[in-house]
Amino acid sequence: MTLSSTTAPLLADATWLAHRYDPGHDAVHFVRVPREAHRTATFLTDEHLPPGLEPLVVRRADAMAMVPRTAPLHFVFHSAYCCSTLLARAFDRPDWAMGLKEPVIFNDLVGWKRRGGQGPDMASVLDDALTLLARPFTPGEAVIVKPSNIASVIAAPILALRPQSRAVLLYAPLRTYLASIAKKGLDGRLWVRTLLLGLLDDRLIDMGFSPRDHLGHSDLQVAAVGWLAQQALFARLVSQFGDTRVRTLSSADLMRDPAAAMTRLAALFGLPLQPGEAARMVAGPAFTRHSKSDTQFAASEREAEHSAAAQTHGDEIDKVAQWAEAVAQAAGIALVPPAPLLDGSQA
Repeated sequence: MTLSSTTAPLLADATWLAHRYDPGHDAVHFVRVPREAHRTATFLTDEHLPPGLEPLVVRRADAMAMVPRTAPLHFVFHSAYCCSTLLARAFDRPDWAMGLKEPVIFNDLVGWKRRGGQGPDMASVLDDALTLLARPFTPGEAVIVKPSNIASVIAAPILALRPQSRAVLLYAPLRTYLASIAKKGLDGRLWVRTLLLGLLDDRLIDMGFSPRDHLGHSDLQVAAVGWLAQQALFARLVSQFGDTRVRTLSSADLMRDPAAAMTRLAALFGLPLQPGEAARMVAGPAFTRHSKSDTQFAASEREAEHSAAAQTHGDEIDKVAQWAEAVAQAAGIALVPPAPLLDGSQA
């Protein structure tokens, strides 16, 4: 579907998601995703969106001419397997905020950057993508975006382009992260190697290793290197933008006291929160149902799942965690990043 006088007014409606960016034609692909579809989709990817969506293809300049208003825009950057989808779902509250879960347009921009793509200025395209994602579903709502973790490489440009935006940097403690990778079997072990390749392309790994060294690392060592690289990135973001705009949060702390976490996140993002509202969020589906399968899944079950994985793979996890701690010390990487949202952050 291409732009016409009939379809152009549709872009005033936030249900038309800015889904993909085509640098060859400097065009944005929009797909219609009603709020309920946002709610049920695990991620805003073709795999999880309703099938058969026909894109509305609009030249970027034309799209920008039709944006009627924008909402406050804030971010959940994360290092994966750390309850980030849960957190984005918690911000789906009409007339308050909407959480966008891993919009693919950021992945397109990162891929374009990695390819050294020619064409429009990347800062200009990123600026426009942020504007298109900031269209509110209803007046007065904020938009909370949880990009894919591969988009963390553009977190600094995003925050520089949006001085009013704030971000939480969410991560799992090291051993929890390693257990999450181990329990996913081959899929998890392949995923961390793919992540490593991207981090190398992004020049985010500076720990004294050569590419040949990484070939000799075990799967969980590769996972630990990726985790450390993201911890180092988070520390740099706090240093660059300050703790009034950027705070860090571990998944352990989030699940230990979710009501306190939601209260402080609301304050960070400038969102009003009525007394008792945080407790009602915690009792709602974001915290009581599995983010991927939407089945009943309490915090105790999440903890039991991690404990079982840690027990099954305990020897490997212990050895790799000790190795990672030594690597972190040599590279000057803190296992607990600065500016914690809650007290008592865990490594």
